[in-house]
Amino acid sequence: MGEPLSSQSSGNREGGPAFSLANRIYRLVWGLAWIFLISWTPAPLHRWRAFVLRAFGAVLGPKCRIYGSVRIWSPQNLVVGSNVMVGPGTYLYNQGRITIGNDVVISQRSHICASTHRVNDYYFQLVLRPITIQDQCWVASEAFVGPGVTMHEGSVLAARGALFDDAEAWGIYRGNPATLIKHRTLHGRPEA
Repeated sequence: MGEPLSSQSSGNREGGPAFSLANRIYRLVWGLAWIFLISWTPAPLHRWRAFVLRAFGAVLGPKCRIYGSVRIWSPQNLVVGSNVMVGPGTYLYNQGRITIGNDVVISQRSHICASTHRVNDYYFQLVLRPITIQDQCWVASEAFVGPGVTMHEGSVLAARGALFDDAEAWGIYRGNPATLIKHRTLHGRPEA
């Protein structure tokens, strides 16, 4: 249901649809549900928003805090672990799957984009490139995580950084394009 149509046959270069009619109807109903059931809700109603997201196909662990101003392209392409916060104004542009591990913070107004186009293709074919954000990562305010990226365990993307390549475990990245500046050392971490 979530795979893009062939741009050559669907004519999306000329304004035709990139996804099937069933997918577009699902997203229309989802968009209306978000507007009427979620977007206006007070910040503390995280359980309600999680309930609605699950009803539309999202996989969410316990203690997920997703704010009402978050934009999610398709709940069916969203997998979130436990104790995750997705901050106000964040855009999860998940035409491709976005997988978020446990104990992750996605700060306000971040943009996570799991699709791109074949730039050398005359028909400009849409390509889904899943994103994985592993356990204990932090995507800081207004940062961008690009298509196909994996943020390995504990990595950090600083505010307004733009990450286009994988982030190594416990690395701290900043800039556009984001580069590794140092590694994290957690203090006060409980012993296993």
